[in-house]
Formats: sequence, structure tokens, C-alpha cells
Amino acid sequence: MKAAAFDWHRPAGLEDALGALGAPATRAIGGGQSLGPMLNLRLARADRLVELRRLPELRFAGVEAGVLRIGAAITHAEIEDGAVPDTTRGMLPYVARAIAYRAIRNRGTIGGSLCHADPAADWVNAALVLGATVRLEGRGGTRRLPAEDFVRGAYATALAPGEVLAAVELPAFGPSMRWGWNKICPKVGEFADAIGAVVVDPSIGLCRVLVGAIEARPVLLPDAAALLAGLGDDPLEACRAAIERAVPGRDPVFVHQHAVALARAIAAMNTRRP
Repeated sequence: MKAAAFDWHRPAGLEDALGALGAPATRAIGGGQSLGPMLNLRLARADRLVELRRLPELRFAGVEAGVLRIGAAITHAEIEDGAVPDTTRGMLPYVARAIAYRAIRNRGTIGGSLCHADPAADWVNAALVLGATVRLEGRGGTRRLPAEDFVRGAYATALAPGEVLAAVELPAFGPSMRWGWNKICPKVGEFADAIGAVVVDPSIGLCRVLVGAIEARPVLLPDAAALLAGLGDDPLEACRAAIERAVPGRDPVFVHQHAVALARAIAAMNTRRP
């Protein structure tokens, strides 16, 4: 099956893009690795697509005042290959290199992934556990939202009509930052059945434990510091109990998969020393 006919607009700059997105039945497209298949399957339709991936305003990465800012049109492969400064002690390239396949990573963008908001997508989960902020640009101006407020649910975001996600901003992590990341997939390259992640940085007071790929917005577990301090001799059971409290009513297989992913992420964190 192929997409219904549409026009393609390659804007001269961000202002041009924002103006074009104000027209009816118009959608933005980045790398096209999510929207493209949806158009082909006619799960999505548009009369006009506005290409964002070449805009210089979205093609940047750098550290300013300790904060890492990544333009929305930066690809997974660029993060994987080290073209983006890494203030996360290796977490960003680690996450990037496990996204799908290299051909997809060559075109897929971090901004496109976040705007698509698939609950099993790597950047959706990584942005939340890293305490990221997203910068949104529209004709009415700029606004910033924490990633957990931007992602409202499965395939649902706080992006307003005519807005684009311009950049992802990460906190100024210190040398004491530690992290763990684990996802369970049916096979390499597929979306995860379960994601567990943890990020701890005492220097900025950040301690986050996340459970993802749950068919809804990823869940940041409450009392993360207490959970990590109270793992005891059976971390898997402690993770299972925490997940049952935070995501109640799930079947035992779901709970076990996510507990395993989270326990593995915590164990991996404990092997990464400052």
C-alpha cells in the first residue's frame, strides 16, 4: 500500500516552516521513519508535508553553561557516532546504537521520535529518565516543557498546532553521574517489550528510576532513592514490588519482564563508576 497523494514543502528556514504548518491538513516530517510507514498504511494522511530535517535551526548540538542542547533534526546515528557532545558519561550513544537498524538510525531524528511518542521508543524513555527539557517553537514564541509534561501518553504530546520541537536540553550532569539502561526485545532492532532505566547524579540532586514500554507514558517510579537504597538481597523482588505499586493491575508476565529489565539496569549502573 502507498500513501495518498500529498505536496512536499522544503522551507527556507524555521520561520518559513512555521508559516507553512499553519495551513490545514499540513504535517511536519523529520526523518520520516515513523510518519512514512503510517502514510503508506494510510494510518495518517496529509495534503502537504513540511520537511524539517535540513533546517539549520534544528541541526546543532553543543554545551552551553554545562547544559547539552541537541537540535531536533540530529539523527540517531550522529549521536551514536559521537558527533554530539556527550555529557551523560556514555548513556546517549549507548541508547542510540540500539535503536532499530543502522539504515533507520541514519535518517531517524531525536525530535521526530519524541513527537511520535511511541511508548516503547528509546528517546521517549531516555528523555524522561534523564530529566530532559524540550524547547518548542511556534509563531507565538518559544516555550519549554519537562519531557514528562511533553509526553502525555501513547502517541500523544503537548505539541500545539503549528509548533515544532526545536531542541532537547539535558541537565548539567557532574562527574558523579551514574546510569543504567536495559530493554527486552523480541529480537534485535525491534521495539522493546520492556524498558528499565535509572539515572543518579547527587551533584544536581537527580535520582530517577523509570519503567517503560508499558503502552502508555513511561512511569517514573516514586521514591526512587528509597527503592535503590532498599534493594536488599533480592533486587528483582524489590523491583517487582515497586512496579506493582506504580503500575497496578498488570498481569504477572508484564510485571516480571519489566522487573527483570529494571533489575538489569540497576545492576549495570552499579558497574559504572565515576
